Amino acid sequence: MAESKAKPCPVAGKCGGCRYTDITYEEELKKKEAYVAGLLKPYCKLSGITGMKDPTHYRNKVSAAFGLDRRGVPVSGIYEEKSHRIVPVDSCLLEDKKADEIIVTIRSLLKSFKIKVYDEDSGYGLLRHVLVRVGKTSGEIMVVLVTASPVFPSKQNFCKALRQKHPEITTIVQNINSRTDSLVLSDKENVLYGKGFIEDTLCGKTFRISARSFYQINPVQTEKLYTKAIEYAGLTGKEVVLDAYCGIGTIGIIASDKAARVISVELNKDATRDAITNSKKNNIKNLTVYTDDAGDFMEKLQADGAKVDVIFMDPPRQGSSEAFIKSLLLLKPAKVVYISCGPDTLARDLKLITKGGYKATKAECYDMFPKTEHVETVVALSRK
Repeated sequence: MAESKAKPCPVAGKCGGCRYTDITYEEELKKKEAYVAGLLKPYCKLSGITGMKDPTHYRNKVSAAFGLDRRGVPVSGIYEEKSHRIVPVDSCLLEDKKADEIIVTIRSLLKSFKIKVYDEDSGYGLLRHVLVRVGKTSGEIMVVLVTASPVFPSKQNFCKALRQKHPEITTIVQNINSRTDSLVLSDKENVLYGKGFIEDTLCGKTFRISARSFYQINPVQTEKLYTKAIEYAGLTGKEVVLDAYCGIGTIGIIASDKAARVISVELNKDATRDAITNSKKNNIKNLTVYTDDAGDFMEKLQADGAKVDVIFMDPPRQGSSEAFIKSLLLLKPAKVVYISCGPDTLARDLKLITKGGYKATKAECYDMFPKTEHVETVVALSRK
């Protein structure tokens, strides 16, 4: 990998998104590898870290908050760390370039369409956030306009003007969020243009991605990570596989070619709806999707005497709950493949899993989030 100098960012100190703007990418990778290796030392040796050829503009999902500056002029950007003050950002080194351009265009159209941005203090105004999702393989683009009210004057003309500037946009969705907390998206949506979702390809499979779907933000690294996770599972075509925290079904669908049967479970109803659609779209016949808490579901499987050979677990950054791990240990799969986006919670969970009769055999890191402190790790565990 060529020596790459960190590019300066004018707002790095304010937004808090980047932590490694003052060192080379090679130094950043070494820091991340050393950190994870230290945490995993009691359990297994880390085999290394896989970085990106180009660690810029990798985010396929871009979210911008809209508000007013001190002069009452509309601004869009990122919340300053640990606050709700907006740091104006037109172009970010981590975000997809086209997504950034679309957000700037939306802001430029507000005045001519007499659209007010939402003011958190007064509760007045319409536009709160804009979310843009880009299918890196398909080229499809979704724009989500998050509004405080369902009433959106001249919405069709607004969409038409936006699409004239950016004809590559394939769908526009209005998300109505009247809540006063920090949640960006609500469960109320209107499709203003297109089909209301985009599709993208990952590891040779096609996935439907809706506004609220969880989909990894860095598809280049995700392919490498998931390929390694499948390799760690050592599937021969005879195994029953459980994909816990399945989201829109990515890992289970990718693993289905090499397994006898795949069971996917997810608590989020929107995600399981997408997982079922994705399973059908890819003509997967050996996969079943359930809407349930993964821990509760595993307890039911154990009570029914069901046999599971491999469990893929890909929990959120806060890691797994003790209840989930207890259920996993009761089910006694031969192998567990743990995909983690939080090294500290991974180490915490490994302590419980290894105490419960498992041995961590190998691990590898993937830099999914260059310039930030975050890193993904995949760990293979087998029953002693």
